[in-house]
Amino acid sequence: MSTRREYMICTRCVMDTSDPTIEFDENGVCNHCRAYDEMVKREVFTGEEGKRRLEQIVAKIKKDSTGKQYDCIIGVSGGVDSTFVAYKVKQLGLRSLAVHLDNGWDSELAVNNIHKTLKILGIDLDTHVMDWEEFKGLQLAFLKASTPDSEIPSDHAIVSLLYQMAERIGVKYVIIGRNVRTETHVAPAWSMGHFDWKYIESVHRQFGNVPLKTFPYRTRRQDLRYREKQEWVNILDYVDYVKKDAIKILESELGWQYYGGKHFESIYTRFFQGYILPKKFGYDKRRGHYSSLICSGEMTREQALEALKEPPYPLEMQEADKEYVIKKFGITEEEFGRIMALPKKTIYDYPSYARDDRRLMNRLLRRAYRTYRGVRRKLVT
Repeated sequence: MSTRREYMICTRCVMDTSDPTIEFDENGVCNHCRAYDEMVKREVFTGEEGKRRLEQIVAKIKKDSTGKQYDCIIGVSGGVDSTFVAYKVKQLGLRSLAVHLDNGWDSELAVNNIHKTLKILGIDLDTHVMDWEEFKGLQLAFLKASTPDSEIPSDHAIVSLLYQMAERIGVKYVIIGRNVRTETHVAPAWSMGHFDWKYIESVHRQFGNVPLKTFPYRTRRQDLRYREKQEWVNILDYVDYVKKDAIKILESELGWQYYGGKHFESIYTRFFQGYILPKKFGYDKRRGHYSSLICSGEMTREQALEALKEPPYPLEMQEADKEYVIKKFGITEEEFGRIMALPKKTIYDYPSYARDDRRLMNRLLRRAYRTYRGVRRKLVT
């Protein structure tokens, strides 16, 4: 008997049942769209209200940073969102330190964008260069683990680095480019474990071969400590942020150049999201990116459906990236083929905080059910 789920696609956006946990209401609208509406109501402030709230936030940041060299830290990647954050904090008169994690996969265009724009804005830059042998081993370990989470090492290291840098220089505020209107339609099954050091460590222990001596990480306890001491500000939720308008501003005022797709400032991210995820797992992250843009009014559903008919990025570039990635990892094409053919797994197949939490929840549910049955039996008898 087949357990394959009947195909459905949201009637409002383009999220579909390639997200195994997606849910639809009686009108065919998905849970991601409903969550988007709730988050916009709760977290997004535009017009005069956004301006007023942002002025209050900036005033507090400046007051709390009196006597310090910097008011805040910003993370930069060379992409649209983080570059626009740099542009806005300069407009707001904040003294920021830009922090960039170089994991060995930056495109030349991204590096040029970072240096060019920050120089024009007069913002100091601190670049943390990862130990390539360490990081290469960790990325290969995740590919061998055969989960859709191979970008987790970079994501975890970036956030950990920002926490650690803020603590090191005594800055309380970290300003980031995450925003509700363009980054809300996220399928957990497509990528899990961003905060899960236990997961990262267990995958490395099983498949890695180079000790992690310099990799920026944080345990769950450290994560809680950082959150108590620091404040992260999603500044783009307080301005009328429209991505296509932001691109025009960055191009005209800072000489910034577009790189072709969401997170494509990284060669590995481009290849993993545009080649490995669709081919091996059937996940196309463009669905999430486009769906948020549909809900924000920056793209029509028809435009998104038409764009999805095309490959995630040009096929000739995919082949060039594949050759480059294989060579940079120091593996053969046959080894890469074996990795692509490995059985698909998830975070729950490995020791992780996520697996611990699920087991605890299952135990609590079973205990609650046993209690309920006992009470019901007494009432019946």
